[in-house]
Formats: sequence, C-alpha cells, structure tokens
Amino acid sequence: MHKILLVEDDARLASLVQSFLQQQGFEVRLESRGDTVAAACQAFSPDLLILDLMLPGMDGFTVCRNIRAWFNAPILMLTAKQSDIDQVLGLELGADDYVIKPVEPRVLLARVNALLRRTQPVSKSDNQELQFGKLRLNNSAREAHYGPELVELTSYEFDLLWMLAKHAGQTVKREAIHKQIIGREYDGLDRTVDVRVSHLRRKLNDNADTPFRIKTVWGKGYLFVADAWND
Repeated sequence: MHKILLVEDDARLASLVQSFLQQQGFEVRLESRGDTVAAACQAFSPDLLILDLMLPGMDGFTVCRNIRAWFNAPILMLTAKQSDIDQVLGLELGADDYVIKPVEPRVLLARVNALLRRTQPVSKSDNQELQFGKLRLNNSAREAHYGPELVELTSYEFDLLWMLAKHAGQTVKREAIHKQIIGREYDGLDRTVDVRVSHLRRKLNDNADTPFRIKTVWGKGYLFVADAWND
C-alpha cells in the first residue's frame, strides 16, 4: 500500500481528499502546517507528498526547497494559484508536478498514479545502458555519469534524458514527452517540460542561450545530439 502525506490547511478539503484517496487504496496522513512537514516526512516515510502552497507556519515553496535535499519521493503541489510564474517556481524548487484547485478527484488520482509509476522498478528486458562520448546512462541504476562524475538528476530529469537519448538524432515531440514522462496530454500551456529541459542543460553543461547538446526544435520538441558529448 502506497503512503501519501497530504499537507492542506483547509480541514474540509483535506478530509475529502483523504477519504477519496483512502477509497483508492492509499494510506493517507494529514498535516495542516508547513513547519511540521519535514518531521512528518521523516516519521511517516511517504511514497508521495501532496503539498499545498498557502500554509501556516511555512509556505509550500519554502517547505519544498528545504526538504528536497534529502526527501527523494515525488512532490505534487496542490495550489489555488494559477500564475505561470508560481508553477515554474514550484518546479524549480523541486516539485515533480502541480495541480490547480479546485481539481476533479479523478484528475488528482491520475496525477498521483503517474508520479508513483516513476518509482517502480525498471523492466530487466530493456536495454539498460546508453553511452555517447563521456555521457553514460544506466537505466537500471537510474544513474547518469559524465566522465567519472555522477550527475545528480531527479527521477523526472533522468526519465526525460533517457527518452531523449534513446531517440538520439531525432526530434522528440513535446506531446510525446508529456504523455510518456509527465503522464498527461500536452495542453499547449504547460511549462513542466521546458523547466525539466532547462535543468538538464544546466546540469550537463549545455549552453543555456545556444544549446548544442539538447537542442530546441521550435514548434516541435527537442533533439538530443549524439556527437556533442566528448568535451
């Protein structure tokens, strides 16, 4: 049974979401303050954290930033804020996804299940290693090395890099990335993939202004350049 820590200060909403998720087979613990989340994560060891933004004690942005260094499970931000800036900031601080309140229960469930699938073991039947120059990817260990150095990637970032690398030399459409990596259809506005690609470029020493390793194909998607990993 997967364990979910739900951090929401609206008692009625928290109770409704908890009840719904419990009916779907999850074990759900509630917290109503931001400044208690770290201790709750350590005590409860949730498989997923659903985190509201506007919380007493400490806001969700600060909570996310503070725990991300050691909390490895997915973080789903649940927020009433619709600003594009707020959504991108949440992703920059380490959130894996976000939903805007009010959200239909089935939509929330789909996002939860999509995030939890990211933590499932990889099938042994697949080709588990790829190498391009100094870049070496191991899908079984979910590790990326550039030369002798381990590149610290989140689960989403590794999955995105693996998907692009498997299709090296081909343009991977944004719609395909959303469906396979994010777990939902692209609505034309979602910035999640843009943020993930930006993170990958920074961590892999790509040029942010004129990228040469992971190129943007405007209006289509992204291109992993196979021969750009030797320097």
